Amino acid sequence: MKARTMRRILNAWPPFLFTGIRVVALDDYRYAKVRLKLTWYNRNYVRTHFGGSLFAMTDPFWMIMTLKSLGNEYIVWDQAGEIRFVAPGREDVYAEFRIEESVLDELRAATANGEKCLRWFDTDIRTASGELVATVRKQLYVRRKKPKP
Repeated sequence: MKARTMRRILNAWPPFLFTGIRVVALDDYRYAKVRLKLTWYNRNYVRTHFGGSLFAMTDPFWMIMTLKSLGNEYIVWDQAGEIRFVAPGREDVYAEFRIEESVLDELRAATANGEKCLRWFDTDIRTASGELVATVRKQLYVRRKKPKP
């Protein structure tokens, strides 16, 4: 599936559509930019971004981008995730994801013998002016599929 098609699907996906999350860019599965709009329906009690929405805006990207970049010979799953809130989000926020070829080479080397690899990916969530709102860490499980006999 082309990245452009995936972007459209993600933007229509109810967990994103109904929480104000929009995939602004998804370029060749190597770069993505996501926006979370602050609206009345995704604010918390103190009128800042709901933490679950902040985490959700980052949820599928490292897994999808890694899987699509490595190819169908690999199994890629989310293994763990954590979020650290730094400042209250009182305006629209953005997250950017970029997967470098060196990271893909590292994963290929680590899984060449069929071993699993657990790797952490970090994402900052920032306002348009660059203020850090939260940091999210996602751990991926990556393994090369066993060859079919």
